[in-house]
Amino acid sequence: MKNLPPKNLGLLFLTAFIWGTAFVAQAVGMDHIGPFAFNAARSFVGGVALIPVVLLFNRFKSQERLQKERANRRILIIGGICCGIALGVASMLQQVGIKYTTVGKAGFVTALYIVIVPILGLFFRKKVGPKLWVSVIIAIVGLYLLCMTESLSLQKGDFLVLLCAFCFSVHIMVIDHFSPKVDGVQMSCIQFFVAGILSSVGMLAVEGAPEPHAVLISWMPILYAGVLSSGVAYTLQIIGQKGVNPTIASLVMSLESVISVLAGWIILGQSMSSREIFGCVLMFAAIVLAQLPDRVKETEEKELKT
Repeated sequence: MKNLPPKNLGLLFLTAFIWGTAFVAQAVGMDHIGPFAFNAARSFVGGVALIPVVLLFNRFKSQERLQKERANRRILIIGGICCGIALGVASMLQQVGIKYTTVGKAGFVTALYIVIVPILGLFFRKKVGPKLWVSVIIAIVGLYLLCMTESLSLQKGDFLVLLCAFCFSVHIMVIDHFSPKVDGVQMSCIQFFVAGILSSVGMLAVEGAPEPHAVLISWMPILYAGVLSSGVAYTLQIIGQKGVNPTIASLVMSLESVISVLAGWIILGQSMSSREIFGCVLMFAAIVLAQLPDRVKETEEKELKT
């Protein structure tokens, strides 16, 4: 198993950083509109924001690459739809689940995708070595210390968030399958429109159409979450995940929980307990361990070169 290239590591870490710091915008955005309406708005904003990026990138592509992309258009559309369904369902389950559980438990249960991803990977012949499993276990302990302040008893909200974690895991696996075959920015653009349509259906079924005035009041958090948390971060995820072991990618992106706590400490002046600090240390240790080269494989590679 190859280590995560620095470029991909940087993109996935930036993804986690944007998600972690966007929590405030997401919370404020639902002060005036419902969770389904907020998800629909941010998804459509994310999709629209990527259209000029797609057009700009296409201008710098060679004719050969453009022809290849046209030939793979069917795969692109299928991949975008699959990603959009997984992302839309996951987002809706998370927003509804948070209503019936604490933020700490929701954060911990959602991040359990770092366990679900390698398990799903076994069905797609994605090998996970002992070192990576140890990293996953360390990360889970770190997440527990970081997020959990109460007993881990699953209630209605926790079950919904657990289903959300499963859908996010499926999202990661779908990206792993399609990203090497298609343009990542184009697939990301399609996924947001699909997620927006799904959220709109949920909005009309559960909440009804939002008041235009309420949407206008929430324009800033919608724009922030739509352009950065959705348009930028999820696109960086697709590009950063390309050719990367999905388990390692999920470990890096789980730093979202660490960054959200650190952002609250640095920006909002919220205190951090020694338990939370130790949880952060364990999370970072898990990422470092996952990236350490395997000595046995290193020796084999050296012998082959000589």
